[in-house]
Amino acid sequence: MTATTDRTTTDPSTTDERVSPPPVRLALTPANAPPGLLDGAWWPRSRDLFRELPTLTARLDVCWGRITRVTVNPTHWPVIPRKVPVAGHTVGVGWFSKEQDPHKLILLSYTADRGRWDLLVIPPETTAASADRLMSAAAVPGSLLTARMLMDDEHRIRDAAEDRGRTAEWDAEGGAAPPPGHSTGLRASATLER
Repeated sequence: MTATTDRTTTDPSTTDERVSPPPVRLALTPANAPPGLLDGAWWPRSRDLFRELPTLTARLDVCWGRITRVTVNPTHWPVIPRKVPVAGHTVGVGWFSKEQDPHKLILLSYTADRGRWDLLVIPPETTAASADRLMSAAAVPGSLLTARMLMDDEHRIRDAAEDRGRTAEWDAEGGAAPPPGHSTGLRASATLER
């Protein structure tokens, strides 16, 4: 009899330390591209910085030099560790609640020529289609769009798609009742007859 073990499980009791973490979901502007306000986008799998940052910084250490410090806005991160161990070194983590865009991660490296990179942080619960659009937009060389602007644009795109879906559903059902949240422009009036 042969036993097969699925090593892709997330059950902590069956996790094997030799299994590597899933690949980083990351899009970066090309090297030597004209500078913009963002250097790319990162789509973490959770809001756990202690778990997510080691994989990201280990990947970026290869192309940008050793990442030594990361800053975030605490709006979307429930716990912000002061330090995170990464292969061979420790990354300091700081936060700014008013000075930093809540949708941006700043990475610092003192061994690289440039020293600072700004990434759009795509919320973990984002759909793949939205994340793909956001990653592409954040990696455009020389772009002057901020992280907040990209997220606001994506919300408008998503809301418009939902409105089109509700209208299509309404039309398919014969238009018997307006879709939820839709105003017909008509006011109800009561008439009393004597």
